[in-house]
Amino acid sequence: MCGRPLLAASVTRRENDGDVVTDSVQPSEQLERAREAYANRLWLDAHDAYARAELETALGAEDLERYGVGLLMLGRDDEANAVHERAYHRYLERGEPVQAARAAALIGMNFASRGAVGPASGWFASGQRLVDQLPAETAAHGYLLLPRVFHSETAEEFEQAAAVAGEAAAIGQRHGDRDLFALALHAQGHMLVEAGRLDDGLALLDEAMVAVTSGVELTPFVVGIVYCGVILACQAVFEVGRAREWTNALAHWVEQQPDLVAFTGRCLVHRAEIMQLSGSWTAALEEARLACGRFLETKNPAAGLAYYRYAELLRLLGEFEAAEEAYREASRLGWEPQPGLAQLRLAQGRVDAALAAIRRAGAELHEPLKRAALLPAHVEIALAAELVDEARTASAELSALAARFTSGMLAAMAAHARGAVALADGDARAALVDLREAHRIWLELDAPYEVARTRALIARACSTLGDEEAAALELEAARDGFRRLGAAPDLHCLEPPAARPTHGLSPRELEVLRLVAEGRSNRQIAATLVISEHTVARHLQNIYAKLRVASRAGATAFAFEHDLV
Repeated sequence: MCGRPLLAASVTRRENDGDVVTDSVQPSEQLERAREAYANRLWLDAHDAYARAELETALGAEDLERYGVGLLMLGRDDEANAVHERAYHRYLERGEPVQAARAAALIGMNFASRGAVGPASGWFASGQRLVDQLPAETAAHGYLLLPRVFHSETAEEFEQAAAVAGEAAAIGQRHGDRDLFALALHAQGHMLVEAGRLDDGLALLDEAMVAVTSGVELTPFVVGIVYCGVILACQAVFEVGRAREWTNALAHWVEQQPDLVAFTGRCLVHRAEIMQLSGSWTAALEEARLACGRFLETKNPAAGLAYYRYAELLRLLGEFEAAEEAYREASRLGWEPQPGLAQLRLAQGRVDAALAAIRRAGAELHEPLKRAALLPAHVEIALAAELVDEARTASAELSALAARFTSGMLAAMAAHARGAVALADGDARAALVDLREAHRIWLELDAPYEVARTRALIARACSTLGDEEAAALELEAARDGFRRLGAAPDLHCLEPPAARPTHGLSPRELEVLRLVAEGRSNRQIAATLVISEHTVARHLQNIYAKLRVASRAGATAFAFEHDLV
């Protein structure tokens, strides 16, 4: 959309009690109000005030930039670009090529982030033409280096990309441009991480976050970019501690801006990922669901990521039909639904389909850290297909990557995979060594689902070695972990064949019946299985119908008579 946004005849503002009132003030007062709202991150108020002020007089370039940033924070990217373009022309009219070049670079980056390559290239070229005419280095030169970083990244020339980003950061530091310094520093760190230089890269990412959180004023949109970029980089290298810390900081930053739309979808996805790892699956599911809606609302190209996270949680909870639908939506939106979809096929008993999917996905991936995310599923699926040699190969690759990229989470993933392969090979003693190591790290990382999965394998290893008492203890701990999480498919897999659901009961219905037999109330059952009381009541009605009983007492008697508890 070009030109001025459509304006109402009056401008609204929020009072402390939440009522909306109409103001009629002089332009100078309105402009002052716009600047104050911008400074306080009240984006709707800032938008209204700038729109009203612009009815009375032409805004200066600096105010146009603030106006545009506010529109970006409201998720109104097309309007923001139109306003920023006007700021660019206003700078040119004033004979300020440095500021105009900087504006052109930022407009180009905004287009590039949305996949609009043509407009992005055009704006970068406009900015470059301006800086080429300048007699000396300026901060604008640094901004125009950032497109070269993205170009080298696309070509997987990560060291070159890091070098260019480092040059841009140095320019930002020399000219006191804090926005440029933070943007370039976080880009340099990200590129070094991609190049495999984790220690150097993570140190720069931490420094970029210090620049963002130290209280020094940065453009709010730049703050959001750095937050999300750093968190993505930490997650890509399995740096759980840093990802948790910066995600919490991002959530706090978002909560301080009630009108904020930009970055909120990404923040919800980050929170969902952290909550999933920490075992808060119900809350994570809600965050992922909200992220799906927010990304679609803002037409964000990362909407597929939100649907993938939503699908992963549904799969773990045993909601297979809903998970399949979410994986398909992620794929439709351009996100690769692996390894999750392959793991869903495995859970459905379709081992051949799971194996074909994970092999295809692995063949297409060459980036080491992305392969590391895929390999644990490959090991699990290959073992389910009784292809121990294929599982061993995938496990060895994962161990090599864990040795190359120092990460506690990667080390735990590799140890778990080695233990599973050793167990399949019949070497329970060697399996226990690796599984105990994986268990220790998962505990440190506060990852209860992974702890339960590892303890289930430890139980098998102990049983193989003849220590049935230890096996029983480990198995019960694994069951308890899965039960608290609501991991119905994993819990079902641990049931001995004789205790598996009979008389037409589903795995979830059998769980509900056992808890009823223990004397639990609907509320207690809902809390234990992390489901709603309404769902518990529905399961009970199904149980009564299938067992042909009319009450909890009748269901309990049936359960004991038929060894279902």
